[in-house]
Amino acid sequence: MAVSLDEVDIQLLTALQEDADRTNVELARLTGLSPAATLHRVRRLKESGVIRVIRAEIDAAAAGFPLQVYVTATLGRHDPRSSRVFDDLIRSMPQIVMADNVAGETDYFLSVVARDVAELQNVLVALTTRGGQRLVTYLRLAEIKPPSRLPLAPVAAPPRRRGSGRGSRRTKDPERE
Repeated sequence: MAVSLDEVDIQLLTALQEDADRTNVELARLTGLSPAATLHRVRRLKESGVIRVIRAEIDAAAAGFPLQVYVTATLGRHDPRSSRVFDDLIRSMPQIVMADNVAGETDYFLSVVARDVAELQNVLVALTTRGGQRLVTYLRLAEIKPPSRLPLAPVAAPPRRRGSGRGSRRTKDPERE
């Protein structure tokens, strides 16, 4: 269920999405709150699950992972045990930096990094030995749009209906005819 966010929450989340390294004092200045109130707000956003984690965004190639590939995987069997085994393998492999279970022609969409072809091959072999029946690998050539911020905005109140109350019928306005 979505958490109700007010304008201050949206300011904080937008600022943290732009630069998660901002200090509490900077965030307080931005929102007009005291540092203590700002810290309380950020803690509440973390505890509610709106902020899952604050982390650094690292360039994979600069960090020594020149191979970046997407892998779609289809399982050979679709029972709970097979899915659990495959999910556990995905979670255990540090080279798999993102994984989603999806609906459609394939079961999983994975983002994999590797130092070389041999390391990539080890990942692919592990996936096939743990239930991946059909793997399709796509070499990432260039980043077109980096992961972006959520387009947060205050939720507008629904338009109010005209009328004198619940279940009222509209009457003709003689001036409109």
